[in-house]
Parts: sequence; structure tokens; C-alpha cells
Amino acid sequence: MGSQFSVYFRLGLDHISDLSAYDHILFLIALCAIYQIREFRKVLVLVTAFTIGHSITLALSALSIVTVNGDLIEFLIPVTILLTAIANVWRPESQDNAKILSRKMQFNYGMALFFGFIHGMGFSNYFKSLLGSSDQIVAPLFYFNLGVEVGQLIIVACIMAISFIFLRALKVRIRDWVIFVSGMAAGLAFVMMLETNYL
Repeated sequence: MGSQFSVYFRLGLDHISDLSAYDHILFLIALCAIYQIREFRKVLVLVTAFTIGHSITLALSALSIVTVNGDLIEFLIPVTILLTAIANVWRPESQDNAKILSRKMQFNYGMALFFGFIHGMGFSNYFKSLLGSSDQIVAPLFYFNLGVEVGQLIIVACIMAISFIFLRALKVRIRDWVIFVSGMAAGLAFVMMLETNYL
């Protein structure tokens, strides 16, 4: 069991942090763009919602309950990045009202969960190939997702640290930072959409 844990945990960790498959990292960058380091707990909840979403679709795919068109998913993943970036910019600069803030966070959690479904489908073929003919998926799925979650938290910590440097040390305005990061993410996502076989 120990070896199975280390194998699947490492595979999940490596998969989310693989720079050659940077779409998931780019999504995390877009997701975190509007948050400052003091809001790290909110970001943890967002990332966990994302993990829950892709865990569900990984399980459904591994059990052959859901089958996905690979080309469609490769197109939809950058769409999630683009929509997240647009949502970051298309928001009032002042949101002091508690109800508005609460609704915004609920929307962000729902968006992270739903987009997690789509990103999980992107993981699914890779995960199914790891399982091979095995019908025991619960432990491997848990270990793999734990690796993905730890990898995401490391990436998020790096993103928040960079954000802290720009916002606190270099005194960049939060709105300017959000527009810059979201614009960069949106531009790369659009290029990724054009490179897919779906268009």
C-alpha cells in the first residue's frame, strides 16, 4: 500500500506541476489573480472546490460512466481560463457591501467547482491509462488527487508570494495587477484555443 501511495501521489504531483502541460497552472494563476495573501484561506477553499470537481469527473471516467471527446475537452480547458480572466476584470472596483462580497465568493466557488469538472476530464485519459485493467480505483484516485491537491497548493503559494511582492513591495495597484495577470492568462488561453483540433 505504501508503494501504491507513493506512486500515485507522485504521479498526481508531477501531473499538476508539469510545465509542458501548463494549462492547469495557468488556470490557477487566473483563479488567484484577484486575491491578496491575507485572503489565502479563501484561495484554499477555491482550490479545494476545484479539486472536488475534477475528482468527481475522474471517478466517473475511470468507471466508464462518462466518456469525453478529447478534442472538445482540450478546447474547453482554455475556455475556462479565458472565462475566469474575464470574470476577474468584469467586476466593480469597490465591493464593500458584505452581501455583494458573499455573492461574489459563492459565484467563485461554484465556478471553480464547475471548471474542476472540465479539468478533471482533461486528467481522465491519463488516469485511466495509469489504472490499466485494474478495477480498484478508490485508493489510486484518492492518492492521485492528494498529489494534485498538494501540487496545486505549492503553485498557489508561489503565485501568492509573487503577488505579495508586486502589491506590497513594488506598490502595484491591485486593479492594475488583476488586469495585467488576467490579460496575460486570457491571451495565452486564446492562443491555446486556436491551437486545438476542435476549431
